[in-house]
Amino acid sequence: MQAADSERAGDGLTALFEAARAVRAQAHAPYSRFRVGAALRDDRGGVHAGCNVENAAYPVGTCAEAGAIAAMVASGGRRIAAILVCGDGVGLVTPCGACRQRIREFAGPDTPIHAAGPDGVARTFTLAELLPESFGPETLGE
Repeated sequence: MQAADSERAGDGLTALFEAARAVRAQAHAPYSRFRVGAALRDDRGGVHAGCNVENAAYPVGTCAEAGAIAAMVASGGRRIAAILVCGDGVGLVTPCGACRQRIREFAGPDTPIHAAGPDGVARTFTLAELLPESFGPETLGE
């Protein structure tokens, strides 16, 4: 589904895509040259974006999804309603394993995760599809 089609459906996907695409341009990726942007919508409707920030001392860089989640938490948000990851890879650019777990901390199994390239959304998954049988806060009795 293209971002414009989804926006007409009323889910605000275009805003997430534009935010992720814009912040992707700000990524600090001098080593991999693989720029990633992520944008999420919290349960209050706020949009929060982040980009990857690499470091010469691999692997202490920060993923785009982690940046977006940190921005959400810093603004008082606590639940992810949807997230979009934008990168320019040969295949789909989906969250890494660590970021899938980070997303899980603030999202439920049916939360949509959109994988996009510079031209639009390529595919949408649920968190349960990307991280089945996950370990979450409720496992600890939270």
